[in-house]
Amino acid sequence: MWDRLFNLRDTVSARDLIEIALLALAFYWVMRLLGKTSGTGLVRGLGLLLVGTYLGAQILVTVFDLTIIGRVLDYLMTTGLLSMVIIFQPELRRGLFVLGRYPFFRAFVRSVDSPLADPLANAAEMLARERMGALIVVEREVNLEALVESGTRIDAEISEQLLGSLFYKNSPLHDGAVIIRRGRVAAAGCQLPLVQMPDDTDYRLGMRHRAALSVSEETDALVVVVSEETGRISLVSGGTLEPVLRDSLSRRLAEVLANRPAEPVPASRRPGVMRTLSEKLGRGVTHKQQGSNPAPNEAATVQKNNLGAG
Repeated sequence: MWDRLFNLRDTVSARDLIEIALLALAFYWVMRLLGKTSGTGLVRGLGLLLVGTYLGAQILVTVFDLTIIGRVLDYLMTTGLLSMVIIFQPELRRGLFVLGRYPFFRAFVRSVDSPLADPLANAAEMLARERMGALIVVEREVNLEALVESGTRIDAEISEQLLGSLFYKNSPLHDGAVIIRRGRVAAAGCQLPLVQMPDDTDYRLGMRHRAALSVSEETDALVVVVSEETGRISLVSGGTLEPVLRDSLSRRLAEVLANRPAEPVPASRRPGVMRTLSEKLGRGVTHKQQGSNPAPNEAATVQKNNLGAG
């Protein structure tokens, strides 16, 4: 037995070592890619356990010449990999979305032009005035064809009248999301995926805001949310929700659309983010605010005082 173990060292060639190094590098890259998704802990743990067990068993099979057990291990390894693909399909999908944002792949994707900001802001302001709940998803570098297929294709120019009719409470498409692609309304009534939210998620966050956070975590899309209850307009990007004043909506949209899409922040990496987000929503301040910009309520008070003083 020990002779076989020592002879195994002599049979390993430089080519074998290169192959092992390449496989290890590929495995490390996949684990790092999955590290940017919300299910990283479980995927990494099971992946390391599966690969480690398989490699350890293969060493024993080679040393003791266990042919039958080796074949069984090959079948089990194949079954285990297929099971992981099925069980962790959402995490793998988010990993592929992250892969699509690498510079090499972004070179083949058209960027979104900032002139979209004005018509989108005008439509959102109209929806907010009329207290029409709305969920508008702007496609950026990650293709949203799967979401488009879940709704009704439209392919029309953005206008206040069109979005108002789509989100009218008696419209059959008002419960879904509108997808904006290349400056046009691509589809309406689209169903957005909902990821599992942390336990501290506040009940004040409605389904529109949760759906917006979910799609912004899985893609690089910019989501405009209009609250039906309060008429508040919020921008969601990279797993971050930012309430915006109507007066500054067009400028803020232009800034966000002109910049590089934000990296999504998985919920597992944002401890207490939902509780903090709900508190800030209640005070009307942005999620990323550092204290330099006034909150919406404070800004309204300052504006009113300035008008009185003038």
